[in-house]
Amino acid sequence: MTQLVRAPERTAPAVPMRTAGRVRPRWRRMAYLAAVGVLAVLFLYPLVWLAGAALKPRTEVFDNRLIPRHFAWSNFVEVWQAAPVLAWLGNSAAVGLAAATAVTLSSALVAFGFAYFEFPGRGLCFALLLGTMMLPSAVTLVPVYLIWNRLGLVDTQVPLWAANLFGSAFYIFLLRQFFLGIPRETFEAARLDGASAWQLFWRIALPLARPAMAIVFVFEIQASWNDLIRPLIYLQSPRLYTIPRGLKAVVDQFGQAGEFHWEIVMCTSLLATLPMLVIFAVAQRHFVTGVATTIRRP
Repeated sequence: MTQLVRAPERTAPAVPMRTAGRVRPRWRRMAYLAAVGVLAVLFLYPLVWLAGAALKPRTEVFDNRLIPRHFAWSNFVEVWQAAPVLAWLGNSAAVGLAAATAVTLSSALVAFGFAYFEFPGRGLCFALLLGTMMLPSAVTLVPVYLIWNRLGLVDTQVPLWAANLFGSAFYIFLLRQFFLGIPRETFEAARLDGASAWQLFWRIALPLARPAMAIVFVFEIQASWNDLIRPLIYLQSPRLYTIPRGLKAVVDQFGQAGEFHWEIVMCTSLLATLPMLVIFAVAQRHFVTGVATTIRRP
């Protein structure tokens, strides 16, 4: 019998397929850019309005024009004469650097302990630490004030930053997540070479955690710079004021309850805002990198 052999079927040549989602439709990209543009305008409008109001004469501050009809550059000269703004900016910078440095190092040390060392009750202690985040700051305001008053440190700048020497629950949680992503074999190899626990933290953990620590440092600088409650409670001498406390004094003197020189208030507000804009512009790359790497950690 003759055996029939079926010829192999010809298959169509493979057509390369684009990865799904890699190329977006044009309309979707346009809608995305439009939404981002609208949000950017909404966020930038108050800052642009503030800058315009700071350059207007007294009678035109609230005319709601972004570009002043008449520019009053002398407003910035009057600000330095009306209040010690430069001293307040220096106080805020000193307090912010001290607070950010203290909370970054102390939180990193505690976070490394929770991430690396295994001890009985570690989970419970960490849960209690996170539980303190549920307490409003107003709950501990009075007892903390009594402690600083007993130490004789009221009307000094020490209470504005010294509490950060004990770390922050949120920052400890953030840094612990980063330390957990470091392979444990790295530390075990260092221990075999004779490294102590402090050397593991200082020479291995800290250099690897620079992106996460940059986030903590920038966050705390911003929080300290904008803090009004503690300076309002602890500071009595105007020479010790930080910029938020000084701005409160300027509003009281030149605002609704004072001399109605709102151009002075707007100039002071603009001067208080500019340093944070500069810091974020300089540290933006490190900030974004730190957020991305920390989010990817388990």
